[in-house]
Amino acid sequence: MCVDLHTHSIYSDGTASPAELVDLALARGITALALTDHDTMAGIAEICSYGSDQGLTILSGVEISARHGAQSMHILGYGIDPADSLFHDWLQQLQAGREERNLKIIQTLQAGGIEISLEEVAAEAGIGLTGRPHIANLLIQKGVVRSFNEAFKQYLGRGRAAWHSRFCYSVIDTIAAIHRAGGAAILAHPGQLDPTMRLHHGLLRELASHGLDGIEIHYPSHTRKMKKKLTALAETFQLLSTGGSDYHGATRPANVMAGGTGSLRPPAALLAPLQARIAHYQN
Repeated sequence: MCVDLHTHSIYSDGTASPAELVDLALARGITALALTDHDTMAGIAEICSYGSDQGLTILSGVEISARHGAQSMHILGYGIDPADSLFHDWLQQLQAGREERNLKIIQTLQAGGIEISLEEVAAEAGIGLTGRPHIANLLIQKGVVRSFNEAFKQYLGRGRAAWHSRFCYSVIDTIAAIHRAGGAAILAHPGQLDPTMRLHHGLLRELASHGLDGIEIHYPSHTRKMKKKLTALAETFQLLSTGGSDYHGATRPANVMAGGTGSLRPPAALLAPLQARIAHYQN
C-alpha cells in the first residue's frame, strides 16, 4: 500500500485529466492521491468528486512557486478548500505573473524569427493554465527543437535565449497564506535545491521557524543517501514527511506515478500525520 501526494493534470502542465489520474492510481494500487497543479486548484473539485465515487482517498493540493532570497522553491499546500475565495484571489497574482511571462517569452521568440503566438499557446494548453511546457510542445511541433529538454536548454530554461522571470511570493508569505487557508505547507523535492545537501540544515531550520510543516522525502530523483539525510533533518526540526511522483504524464515520462511495480512507493502511513496537521489548522 502506498500513496502519491504530488501529481499534475491538464489544469496546469500535466497531460492527464483528474479522472485519468484517479484511474491510473487505482490501477497502480495507490490508496490516497493528491492533485497538486501549479498555482491553481481548478481541478480539485473534479478529482474529489470522481475519486470519491471510485473509493479512492483524495487530498486537495496545490504546488506554489516561491522565492527565498535568490533561490526558487516550490511549496506544496495540502487540505485547502478550492472554494476559498481569499486563497483563490491570492493565487490570481501568481497566475497573472505566468501570463505576463508567457507574453514576454512569445515576443522574444518572435523577435528571433520563430513564428508562434499566444493564441497557439492557449490552444495547446486547453482548459488549464498556460506555461513554458506548452510553449516547449509548440516548439517541438514546429520543428524548432527535437525534444522537451532541448526546448528548455536552448530557449526556455533559466538564462537561456527566451528566459524571463515572473512574479512569485516569498516562501515565508506562501507558508502563511497556506496556513490562513487551513492547509499544511510542505517543501517540494528538497533534494533538487542542493544535491550536495550542504544547505539543507540551515534552510530547514529557518523555514521551520516560519511554520513550514514538512518536506517531501520520497521523490523520484532523491537517492537513498538524500532520503536518509532528509529523514534525519525532518526529525531534528519536527517536520512531517511526505512523498510523491511529480507525475506529469507525457511531458515528463521519466516521472512514473507511484505504486505498480515501480521503486517509488511512499508509505500509506504518511497520510494520517498530514491529515492531522491539516485538521489542526482548520480547527
